Amino acid sequence: MKLQMHSIHFDADRKLLDFIQQKLDKLDTFYDRITGGEVFLRVDKDNNKVNKLLEIKIDVPGGTLFVREKARSFEAATDVALEALKGQLKKFKEKVQVKASDSKSIMLTMAMES
Repeated sequence: MKLQMHSIHFDADRKLLDFIQQKLDKLDTFYDRITGGEVFLRVDKDNNKVNKLLEIKIDVPGGTLFVREKARSFEAATDVALEALKGQLKKFKEKVQVKASDSKSIMLTMAMES
């Protein structure tokens, strides 16, 4: 999957970007029609240790999936975000399959009536 990576107000390490790409490439096993996505990395300037903010937007035909996670590290935020996106993709895939089966049954009914 082609991802655009944006690190806001800092330069992200190549290892981190590769880690995120590698993790998100696994989403293709859940839904193979992902067209692309964007990843935004930010560091909040508060005194809290949980100050790494990761936002991921995934484009699929007919919609966009989005997740925002905050953690102590970008790697931890990526792992949590990946689990959330897996769930969203499974729901989206089921929704698409239901629509497809509904339209097939309507066409079948119409064909039988003719």
